[in-house]
Amino acid sequence: MSRKLKNILVTGGAGFIGSNFINYLFGLSATGSMEFMNSGFTGKIVNVDCLTYAGNLENLSMVEEKFGKGSSDQRYFFEKVDICDRSEIERIFKQYDIDTVIHFAAESHVDRSILGPEAFIKTNVMGTFTLLDVARNYWGVSLDHQRDDVLFHHISTDEVYGSLGETGYFTETTPYDPRSPYSSSKASSDHIVMAYYHTYGLPITLSNCTNNYGPYQFPEKLLPLMISNIRDGKNLPVYGEGKNIRDWIYVEDHNRAVWQIVNSGKTGEKYNIGGENEWQNIKLLHKVIELTAPKVNKSAEDVEKTIVHVKDRPGHDARYAIDCSKIKKELGWERKMTFEQGLSLTVNWYLSHKEWVDHILSGEYKNWISANYGDRK
Repeated sequence: MSRKLKNILVTGGAGFIGSNFINYLFGLSATGSMEFMNSGFTGKIVNVDCLTYAGNLENLSMVEEKFGKGSSDQRYFFEKVDICDRSEIERIFKQYDIDTVIHFAAESHVDRSILGPEAFIKTNVMGTFTLLDVARNYWGVSLDHQRDDVLFHHISTDEVYGSLGETGYFTETTPYDPRSPYSSSKASSDHIVMAYYHTYGLPITLSNCTNNYGPYQFPEKLLPLMISNIRDGKNLPVYGEGKNIRDWIYVEDHNRAVWQIVNSGKTGEKYNIGGENEWQNIKLLHKVIELTAPKVNKSAEDVEKTIVHVKDRPGHDARYAIDCSKIKKELGWERKMTFEQGLSLTVNWYLSHKEWVDHILSGEYKNWISANYGDRK
């Protein structure tokens, strides 16, 4: 392979995982933990994000200062663009001579997809199609004219595989069985990506990752929501009995895996990225309380009393667990962050970035929390 990896289009780069990825490529860390931050990247990044509710350019303030407009080494460019806007995506490919796409952009919250599925179909399906088709035409690829110097990497989720029982793991060959509008839209986009590889010869790689945690995650997600609610003395809402099981990976470990795939992954292949770290939701909440309560001058016993069990979400998958032996064996990737270390860094980050959290805990987010949890008592 001779992938250029010089002019990279990152979609959704103002969101949780995308912003951490851009910080990682530029050798920056939200938590100041630099131990695993040497990506070796020397090119340019174009961040395309339409800045919906979950997009926040504050996540990239360090990158903007060091590598953005006005810096002596400008290698970071931001474009406020909807990935469904074909003419704008075509302009960006031409203007920046894009040779690599790393596609994070997605509507990604299951509950939001239940309340309003249309946005998920539009962004996750049509947005992905638009990017693929523009890339195919700009790069001039076909089965008769194949290239190995360009790449389209698609970020997906383990939720496309459906739900596991008490045993077993998702592998790259597990049949898709999505249960929510969100996971169905991601499954659709995965299939379209693979179709563009087989039909048009578009060089692609694809990764399916488990639950991420870490800095810059939108506060409607489990960990930042619970940390903020503990801080503020609010109730801690738990779906059903809280027995659903998820596998957790620190966001920087995920992003190192993505970068390893982009550099060395085999064209046309998919790779599962897992944390090998399963937690029942209620047990994870107990752990978060144990870590957070003392830091906000509260007793864990008192905080435990604020747990409120609410009506379970429709079609709530019982268990996710990833078999990530393929990426470990073929690409030599492995997790660097232990869960104890990563969870502690995450709790400390949210508690020390109250201003960042409070900027988000206003307006549309408050309306969303009310709409989602208000009728689940």
